[in-house]
Parts: sequence; structure tokens; C-alpha cells
Amino acid sequence: MPWVDALKGLACLLIVSHHLAFYGPMSDIAYPLMPGLINGLYNDGRIAVQIFFVTAGFLLAGKFAPTGMVLASAPITALKQRYLRLVLPYLAALTLAIVSAALAGGWMIHDSIPAEPNIGQLVAHVFLLQGLLDQEALSAGVWYVAIDFQLFAVAMLLLWLSRRIVCNYPRLQAAGPILVAVLTLASLFIFNRNDAWDDTALYFFGAYGLGILAYQGSNRRHGNAWLALLTLLVLAALLLEFRSRIALAGGVMLLLGLGRQYGVLERWAAPRFLTYLGRISYSIFLVHFPLCLLVNAAFFHFFPQQALINLFGMVLALALSIAAGALFFRQVESRRLSNRTGLMLSAGFMASGLLSGL
Repeated sequence: MPWVDALKGLACLLIVSHHLAFYGPMSDIAYPLMPGLINGLYNDGRIAVQIFFVTAGFLLAGKFAPTGMVLASAPITALKQRYLRLVLPYLAALTLAIVSAALAGGWMIHDSIPAEPNIGQLVAHVFLLQGLLDQEALSAGVWYVAIDFQLFAVAMLLLWLSRRIVCNYPRLQAAGPILVAVLTLASLFIFNRNDAWDDTALYFFGAYGLGILAYQGSNRRHGNAWLALLTLLVLAALLLEFRSRIALAGGVMLLLGLGRQYGVLERWAAPRFLTYLGRISYSIFLVHFPLCLLVNAAFFHFFPQQALINLFGMVLALALSIAAGALFFRQVESRRLSNRTGLMLSAGFMASGLLSGL
């Protein structure tokens, strides 16, 4: 489905650009040249993460539960595989982030540079608990990795539960979509309206659940009616309290659902650059902040006042993030890493964190 990859590629570009606008100092120096664009990326670029949530739910449904029930009889195995797929590249990238922060700190003093980590911080990051344990993140955007795993775990639990229900009560074939829909509605109308929940999957399950339901709805005989109902529910949530992130999630849900309903996602070609970015988007997401931090430090050190040169630095940082993401994808993410390699990555991450303060 090349258009799914293209959507992820577009979201990837927006997220990296948002971080370049949000974490100075290059964006602060270049601001007079393009205030409108930098303001827009600073304030609204982050909502592009909703595209990742909706597409992640959409792809999960396609792989594990196209008809509403989870296909895997052992969801714990799927959870283990998901954890390892997320965490091993993530630990390698966090090691790079710790080293980059130490190097950047030698050239500038800025709020964007994370402080030296403590042992509690490091352990929390290994288990993707930094948000729940109120630990400062070691790199921009790593909260997403933790939330992604939480969402996957919650969805697999609901779909496994629906499988058990159908085994005991064969007439309840719609148990899976019903359970997902209930939690999706609870997120849209309750949890997503309260920022106190934003370190948990409950806050973001509205977007994720819309992706799951869009895939399952487009599989049905009356798919258009199903998608229309989902759209009405999104509109009701927006009438209760307008949130641009939910509006975007609803739009992406409708786009994916209609695209699959009419075969557009599989048959129509998408821009190759965007589809490629979509395939390597996780690697770009992991490595871009350490690289942007180093470019920020270098340009601030050598060109602290030149707005045009710092604007060029932002473009350079974006290009380097894509190139490094492609390399990271080939050398780390796309490889099947052994248990020994995983232990080495974990040990290297812990060691780099503990030694960074020395």
C-alpha cells in the first residue's frame, strides 16, 4: 500500500521540521526570514504524529485482525516481537543521543540539550516507562515509542479478548470491533480531552482505534456506511471540543478507509520519495534529534548571528536526518538482531548514560 507509506513519509518530514523549529537556536536566529513558516511548524507541526497513530492502527488491523478477531493465538509472542522491534534500534539511537548531547554541550548552552541521565532515567527508557514514571526524555519524540508500544499492547489485548468471547459465544462475531469502538469513543470523548492522560495509550487510542476500525470497516459489505458512521462520531467529538489533532486523525481515517474500499491504496502509485521516507520513517524519527542537536551547536558556535546561514543549517539538518535515517535503517532497523546484540546495545546504552556525567 504505497499511499500508506507516502502518508508516513509526509508525517516524518513534518515531525522533523517541527523539532527543528521547536528546538533552537538555529530557528530562533533564522526566525526573521520566515516567521510564518517557523511559527506554523512550531505550533502545529507536532499534530502530524496523528498520521502515524492512525496508520499504525490501520496496519495492525490488516496484519493481525482484518475481520475483527486477532489471528495470533499467542498475543504475548506478538508483544515480545513488537517490543524488540521497537527497542533495539531505539537503544542504539538513544546511545547516539547521549553522546551527541555531551558533544553539543561543549559548544553551546541551551535548553534543548538534555541533562546527563541518572540510573533511574536509563532504566525507565529501557522499559519504555519514562513518561509514566515522570522521567525526563533523553531525546525529542521518544515518548512516541513508548505510546506506540502501549497502543499495540492495548489493541492486542482487546482483540485477544474478542477471540475468547467469540469462542465461547459464536454469535458475537462483532465483539472485536465493538470493544475497539468502545475504547475509541472513550478516548475521543473523555481521555483525549484531559492532558493528565497524555502519557498513556488511553489519550491517543482515539486516533489508533480509528485506524483499526477504518481497515475493518472497509472490509465489510457496507463499508461506506461504516466509514460515514465513524466520520459522524469524529464530528460529534469535535463539536464537544474542537481539537485539531482529532480533526486530522478523522481525515486520515476517512482517506485510508475510502482508499482501501476502492482499491486506491494498493493500485495507485505514490511519489517514490515519500514512500521511501515512509519505509524508513522510524529510523529517521530515532536519529534526527541527535543530528539536529549537533548541527544546531555547530552553527550557533560558528555563526551565532547570521540568519540566512542558520536557515541553511536547518535545511542541512533535515537532509542529514534523512541520509542518516536511511543508513540507520539499512544497518540497524532492517537487520534481525540476535539476543547477544540486544544485550550489547542495552549495555552500551547504560554505559554511555552513566559515563556521560563523568
